[in-house]
Amino acid sequence: MARAHRTALLQIHFCVLLWGFTAILGKLIALPALALVWWRMTLVAGTLLLLPRVWRGLRAMGARLFGAYAGIGLLVALHWLSFYGAIKLANASVAVTCIALAPVFVAVAEPLFTGRRFAWQELLLGIAVVPGVALVVGGIPDGMHAGLWIGVASAALVAVFGALNKRIVHRADALSVTAVELGVGAAFLVPAAWLVPLLAGALPAPLAGLFDVVPWTLPGPRDAAWLLLLAFACTLLPFALSLVALRQLSAFGAQMAVNLEPVYAIALAALLFAEQQELAPRFYLGVLVVLAAVFAQPLLQARRLRRAPADPAPPADPHLAR
Repeated sequence: MARAHRTALLQIHFCVLLWGFTAILGKLIALPALALVWWRMTLVAGTLLLLPRVWRGLRAMGARLFGAYAGIGLLVALHWLSFYGAIKLANASVAVTCIALAPVFVAVAEPLFTGRRFAWQELLLGIAVVPGVALVVGGIPDGMHAGLWIGVASAALVAVFGALNKRIVHRADALSVTAVELGVGAAFLVPAAWLVPLLAGALPAPLAGLFDVVPWTLPGPRDAAWLLLLAFACTLLPFALSLVALRQLSAFGAQMAVNLEPVYAIALAALLFAEQQELAPRFYLGVLVVLAAVFAQPLLQARRLRRAPADPAPPADPHLAR
C-alpha cells in the first residue's frame, strides 16, 4: 500500500507539472485566445468520441444530466477563454497567479452549489489574500492590468464550474462527462465568434484583439505542434493519469499537490521566458502571500473534517481548470 501511495503521489505531481505547462504553451501558441481554446476543446472532445466507452456513457446519460453537463461546458469554455486571454494580455506568471485565487472563490461557491456548510476560516483566508493581490497589481506594468483582471474572472469561473462538477460529476462516466463538456464548450464558441464582431466597438482594444479570428482558423505548422501537445500531453494524458492516481490519494493530499501548479508554472515561465525581468519584486511577494493562503486552505479543511467527520469533504476529481 505504501508503495502504491508513493507511486500515486509521483503520478499526481507529474500531472500537475503537465498542467503547469498549459500556461507556457498558451504563450507559445500565436493564435488568439478564442481560436486556441476552440482547437484545444475540439481536439480533446473529438478524440474522446472515438472511444466506445464514451459512447456507452453518453447513451446511459439522461437528457437532464446531459443538459447539466452541457451548461458546465459553457463555463469551462469561458474559463479557458479568460485564462488564455490573461496570458495574451499579460503573461503566464500573471495568469497562473490569478488561478491561484480560485480557492478563495471556492470558499463561497462550494457552499452555494453543493450544500456544504460554510466555513468562516476559508472566508478569512480570502480576506488575507487581498494584500497579496494588491502587491501583485503593484508589481506588474500598467499594460498588464487588463490581463490581470481577466485572470481573476477566470479564477471565479473555475471555482463555479468546479463546484458544480463536484456535485454531479460522479453520476456518469468521467470520460463521457469530459466529452460533453468540452464538445459543447467548443460548439458554444462558434456563435460566440460571430457575435463578438458585433460588440467589437464596445470592447476595449486589448479585449477585441483576443477574438480577431474565427475559432477554426487553421494554425501554422509550429502552432499545430504546440496545440497537439496542449490537447494530448497536457489535457488528455494528465486527466487519465490523475484518475488512476486519485484512487490512492486522499482529497487533502491531492489538493496539496494541485496547489503546486502555480509554483511550477511560474518557475517554468521564468526559466523559459525570463518573465521575472518584466515583473517587479512586489509581484513575487504578492505571489507568496497568495500561495500561503492557498496552502493553508486544505490544512484548515482537514482540521474541520477531523472535528466534524459527518460532513465529508467532496471527493477529489481531475479538473479542467487549465
